[in-house]
Amino acid sequence: MTERGDGPAGAAGGPSRHVPVLLGEVCTALDAKSGGAFVDGTFGAGGYTRAILDANPHNRVIAIDRDPNAISAGQALVDKMKRRLELVHGRFGDLDEIVTARAIDTVDGVVLDIGVSSMQLDEAERGFSFRNDGPLDMRMERAGQSAADLVNEAPESELADIFYHYGEERRARAVARAIIEARRKAPFETTKQLADLVATLIWQEPGGVHPATRIFQALRIAVNDELGELVRALHAAERVLRPGGRLVVVTFHSLEDRIAKQFFAARTGRLSTGSRHVPMTEQARPTFENVTRGPIMPSDIEIARNPRARSAKLRAGIRTEEPPQEPLSALTMLAELPRTADKRGGRR
Repeated sequence: MTERGDGPAGAAGGPSRHVPVLLGEVCTALDAKSGGAFVDGTFGAGGYTRAILDANPHNRVIAIDRDPNAISAGQALVDKMKRRLELVHGRFGDLDEIVTARAIDTVDGVVLDIGVSSMQLDEAERGFSFRNDGPLDMRMERAGQSAADLVNEAPESELADIFYHYGEERRARAVARAIIEARRKAPFETTKQLADLVATLIWQEPGGVHPATRIFQALRIAVNDELGELVRALHAAERVLRPGGRLVVVTFHSLEDRIAKQFFAARTGRLSTGSRHVPMTEQARPTFENVTRGPIMPSDIEIARNPRARSAKLRAGIRTEEPPQEPLSALTMLAELPRTADKRGGRR
């Protein structure tokens, strides 16, 4: 499986083999062979965790996942690895608290594989995909507000903002307006209901992704606060990594990668030229050194074997001896949903 990912095959694809993305590159970036204590912030089906444990017989892993199904399915691996693996039901944004609660001061590596897992995408009852009809859910933790709640209750301006900013959908306003009209007659309950409506509004280019792909991505991000969790996890990793420890982040779309890229740019001391996303600021002493000059991406061979890997990017840094810095407000801005649909009167 891909440990995480969406995109055309991920959003609407059928079952795929369980092949973690960039597995060898992740272990190399973590320097897992050297041994130590590691945090896998997104356990999924355990692909990265298993590889880290196999890399050195003395390695230990604290693995975290929001999905109770992943926790249940991972118990066999916990039993097999005995005391070398602890599996925790929680959010990776709290990984520093999870580590310190176990009387561990620092760790040697943290890996974060962002997004939704193939396992979740392929289960119709989870509501992440529209290949097979299922309830419009999308909750990773199986609790809280669902995608159906959001679609049926949010005002038009909020839905338009979600689709535009989290899905980068140009027809966000038209889709939001159509949802409001449709839900007056009957509430949205299934993935097919929503996907069919979107397909009447957005043209599918030959060979392109399903018209509802970006809409489903946006709802999933909003329901699970995925970008906010990523920002919190990056700062948490900075606080818990020892000097020389390594942070590895695998992202699958531009919103996630932008946050990871800006975090490493700021924390490695490279000055930002500034943009509409992140204003230019003076940098403090670096808390990370770059592992590579740019992102690592899957080879053509890996993409051919696992199409869901094609949009993956790996970024990594090595922790310096400098103390952790205050959270970057610019990253929080990237993760938050700008409320612009009504204030600016923009048309989408």
